[in-house]
Amino acid sequence: MNALHLLSGGAAQGLVRALQTSFEAGSGFSLQCTFNAVGAIQQKMLDDEPCDVLILTRSLIEKLLQNGKVVYGTARDLGAVKTGVAVKASAPHPAVHDADSLRAALRAASAVYLPDPQLATAGIHVMKMINALGLADELAQRLRPYPNGNTAMTAMAKCDDMQVIGCTQVTEILITQGVDLVADLPREFELATVYTAAVSAAAKNPKEAEDFIALLAHDAQAALRVQVGFLPAMQ
Repeated sequence: MNALHLLSGGAAQGLVRALQTSFEAGSGFSLQCTFNAVGAIQQKMLDDEPCDVLILTRSLIEKLLQNGKVVYGTARDLGAVKTGVAVKASAPHPAVHDADSLRAALRAASAVYLPDPQLATAGIHVMKMINALGLADELAQRLRPYPNGNTAMTAMAKCDDMQVIGCTQVTEILITQGVDLVADLPREFELATVYTAAVSAAAKNPKEAEDFIALLAHDAQAALRVQVGFLPAMQ
């Protein structure tokens, strides 16, 4: 079976996996997927790793389009993903509706799981938020950064401590068994990131790449996109 190579930010993993089987059955192509922090995925793209379909933030796709790394006219928005707060499944849900309650919840946590604070969209934002809350020094020894939100939530789900808390993109929380979404970040710290799919300029299978992007973005998948944590993207 021929392979279609996909490089993607972790936020899209739930959506891709939900449609992978039907696409493979209908196309005769196997999806070879790599998910990671958007910064790491962008670097893989720049390092010329095999790529037919690329899913990154809209802003990064636009930069890659200007650099000739993605094919003009193939970009399709998948939706906006908010960043939220997670706890272990069955653990009490703390109040996180404003800065004061979020600060208290973070202070009460034994550890804070988050994506890479230098390469991941949510990780960068969460560190800015922690600094804004005046908690950088207090939480320094309790931060548990991982390469991306999926690995952070998986590690949190496996730990035995019920007092931990996590902050990453909602899509990454929803697909992880063993953790619960508490809520989106409060309005003053809200982050909604639009993710966009496009065909790589180096694609070996551009037609199949466009077909898969069309499947991800099709109106028929609107309910699925909402289910896995994507909101309609504002232009």
